[in-house]
Amino acid sequence: MTAGVVQTGSGEGPADASAVEGEYTRMRWPQLIWSSTKARAGIILLLLFVLVALLAPVIAPYEGTRSDFGALLPPSGDHLLGTTSQGGDIFSQLIYGSRISLTVGLFGGLVSTAIALIIGMWSGYKEGTVTDDILSFITNVAIVVPVLPLMIVLIAYSEVRGVPLMVFVIGITSWAGHARAKRSQIITLRNRDFVTAAKFAGEGRIFREIMPSMTSLVAAGFVGAATGAIGAEAGLSFLGLGDPNTVSWGTMLYQADAQGAVAQGLWLWVLAPGLVLALLITSLTFINFGVDLLSNPHLRED
Repeated sequence: MTAGVVQTGSGEGPADASAVEGEYTRMRWPQLIWSSTKARAGIILLLLFVLVALLAPVIAPYEGTRSDFGALLPPSGDHLLGTTSQGGDIFSQLIYGSRISLTVGLFGGLVSTAIALIIGMWSGYKEGTVTDDILSFITNVAIVVPVLPLMIVLIAYSEVRGVPLMVFVIGITSWAGHARAKRSQIITLRNRDFVTAAKFAGEGRIFREIMPSMTSLVAAGFVGAATGAIGAEAGLSFLGLGDPNTVSWGTMLYQADAQGAVAQGLWLWVLAPGLVLALLITSLTFINFGVDLLSNPHLRED
């Protein structure tokens, strides 16, 4: 198909063929991801979560922070999953909690990916220089420092709690591994012919030429970072480090644990947020199977 397009073109040779093939690949990447059964299931599941988060005021019967109902009411028509010991509607909290998880996942993944991309690409391109030595040292230090204790310390000693702080802390503590992978990829690309040609065209064109070859790595890094950010937010909130004025799945688990929900047999209070959290992380994991198809043709299904 690609060859046929080249033959009907200007006929200027391999350069035109390479350009057309690159454009064809860029046009096909949504189809490649969608061709994976796992990725397709993950995308559909993720879109359902996004839809629920966007329509939370319509779907949820009450405000997520409302807690003036009777305590420990069983599931009924008024309260589909019952109420908490503080009188909150579990179903409404579940719906509104999706907003926090998706927001932290999106922006935490973006911050982490941006830092990893800048440091990793610049370090790899400057391989063997003082710049590379400094950036590699910073990356190595960030890798060996225990992430969870560091996040706990940063949030515990902060005077303000909330989603922006959570996104910032997760972003600046989870970029190192992805930066190392991007540095390795840049090192393999920096001596290719198209990069050499870009050097003669000017420094500003180098990264524009390299970026298309790193699309799958950057996309996979973002999905992985978003998945980690969602899990980190839930874990930190479960430890009592979340914003007490908002409702998230992590804070629901924290309140359930603090009130002894399992000991009282209130399984829905624990299972509901835990289940939706697992489903959201599973959807992102499935999407990553599709992203892998971009860089590894051997994984592509017929």
